[in-house]
Amino acid sequence: MLFINTSARRMTAGILLALSAAGPVAAQKVPAFDNSSIDRNIKPCHDFDGFVNNGWKKNNPIPGTESRWGAGGILDKENKEVRLKGIIQSIAGRTGLAKGTEEQQIADYYASFLDTVTIEKRGITPLAKWIGKINNIKTLADWATVVGELQNMGVSTWAGFSVDADMKDSKVNAVYGGQDGLSLGERSYYERTDESTQNVRKEFVGHVNKMFALAGFPEKDPGQTILAFETKLALLQLTNVQLRDPVKTYNKIAFNELRTLAPEFDWGGFTNVQMIRTDTLVLQNKEYITNGAKLLKSTPLATLKTWTKFQLLSTFAGYLPKKFDDENFRFFATVMTGRKMQRPRIDRAIRSTDGVLGMPLGKLFAKQYFPESSKQKVSEMIENVRTVYGERIDQLTWMSPETKLMAHKKLKAFTYKIGYPDNWKDYSSIDIQRGKLVENIINATQFKHDETIKKIGKPVDKSEWLMTPQTVNAYYNPLNNEVVFPAGILQPPFFNPDADDAINYGGIIAVIGHEFTHGFDDQGSQFDADGNLQNWWTEADRKNFDGLAKRYIEYFGKLEALPGFKINGELTIGENIADLGGLTLAYYALKKSFEGKAEPAPIDGFSWQQRFFLGWGQVWHMNITDAALRNQIQTDPHSPAKFRVNGPMPHLAEFQSAWKCSEGDAMTLPPAQRVVIW
Repeated sequence: MLFINTSARRMTAGILLALSAAGPVAAQKVPAFDNSSIDRNIKPCHDFDGFVNNGWKKNNPIPGTESRWGAGGILDKENKEVRLKGIIQSIAGRTGLAKGTEEQQIADYYASFLDTVTIEKRGITPLAKWIGKINNIKTLADWATVVGELQNMGVSTWAGFSVDADMKDSKVNAVYGGQDGLSLGERSYYERTDESTQNVRKEFVGHVNKMFALAGFPEKDPGQTILAFETKLALLQLTNVQLRDPVKTYNKIAFNELRTLAPEFDWGGFTNVQMIRTDTLVLQNKEYITNGAKLLKSTPLATLKTWTKFQLLSTFAGYLPKKFDDENFRFFATVMTGRKMQRPRIDRAIRSTDGVLGMPLGKLFAKQYFPESSKQKVSEMIENVRTVYGERIDQLTWMSPETKLMAHKKLKAFTYKIGYPDNWKDYSSIDIQRGKLVENIINATQFKHDETIKKIGKPVDKSEWLMTPQTVNAYYNPLNNEVVFPAGILQPPFFNPDADDAINYGGIIAVIGHEFTHGFDDQGSQFDADGNLQNWWTEADRKNFDGLAKRYIEYFGKLEALPGFKINGELTIGENIADLGGLTLAYYALKKSFEGKAEPAPIDGFSWQQRFFLGWGQVWHMNITDAALRNQIQTDPHSPAKFRVNGPMPHLAEFQSAWKCSEGDAMTLPPAQRVVIW
């Protein structure tokens, strides 16, 4: 995936148009490349990101409402706060909308989020039913049933279930069981001893105490109670690096075996209320289930109830009165990521509506902003990348003919989706009402849960999209062996019809190449042409690949983003391989496009080779707070933007040639130390 992962198994800015409630206005051209972004005081061979982007960074400080500010975020803001805003507000002004129509759901959800008078008046009464259930828990079995019910509403507990294609039989959906329940998001937040991480834990304790005080809950020192429990839970969990291994996290068992692995926990009560019916399931980690259940058994029931109350409050804090919303923002946005202020309520209403009703909105977005002709253009780009990838496979010196044959088979089987779904789902059964924001969230979440449960044991719907059309992102799904490019990302600076080919190849073609390469990264390479977890490598070739990956892991692991915070090369290896591969594929696809033609002339003094790398660099211009950067390093499989620009360059002879770099320059490595995988 290009930006942020949303599934451990499945994944991996300019302003084009202004929009008012009345409709679109004239498009504004975006420069192919803005020379004012360049800092000519920095040599491209010393710090390419600084050379390409320092001018932009100086002129684009992080807004107080953001923790990071870059090309993707700016385009996302345009898609949501201009384009979607215009669509939503044009619907919100209508009257007499029929119940269950997408327009009624959009209008009434939007209105419910903006109705702060009703939200303040209701307080936390929308949660009273579930608070009462938690208070009435008498046994661990009672607790299992209650947290199972809360799972249907999106409230986390110690373990959770999901439904996805079976990694070893990708045509059929299976149930997966995994770890969950860490409020801070990742195990390292409970283990690291540096001052900044210790401060996060201290602030977390204060945050929990404040939330309980605001709710009028009687528990004493709930923050320390919850931190102590979650620390014990965290130490039982796999790290985010260990979760990257699909072989070790695929443990298929009979469903009844859960009772043998963890007899202390009432699995029947937990799963029955979720309507989970299956004979088998796949566990991430058997030991976690066993040891986690023992931890629950040894934990005072009062602690589990306190923890569950916080999970409930935290899940819905953004939909409760302002005092809860503000405190939730203070900790999770300001302390954790460095954001200084909330977005205006109206912009948050747009984003929340998009989060709940993203696909119905996506239908309207795609119709208005992504013409059918664009699909054909992107399809041609994808096929160009496929052709070049095949040529690159043939040229590999470290791979045998036997494995090359299988790699070609997988490459040929790649499918793709562009822009938006061909068929749209029916969301009419979601009950959305004005004045009932929390209930709207619960109803929408329950709909998604019910939809997911219906998939168990059924054939996989290969046409399903995991992102909405307006999303500024892209992904590769190894279980479908497909690449997906939503309409939202097919805009400047990733793709600009006014740019010359070199800039676009450094942008959108490198993005396409990035997603293709995910099919052959450390995770994707373990899935075959049909999307099954199966080894298709010779032993020697796999050893060669792993050796190259190890070298790239070690290379990134030496890069320090902040004092004491080096990039986790093992966590980011998939995305780093994809960036390196995407750049390589795009470069040679561009070169191939010039065959039989005169070499393009320089533009603004830059050769086509240089413009290609400028195109890549501007895609990743970004300013980021220290808090957000620390969070990214600990939780995100993507390297920070600066290192996505600079990281691959020393390994690309094409870069050194384009910019005439010399031995000893920071962006140059001796040939023997370069990593060339695809």
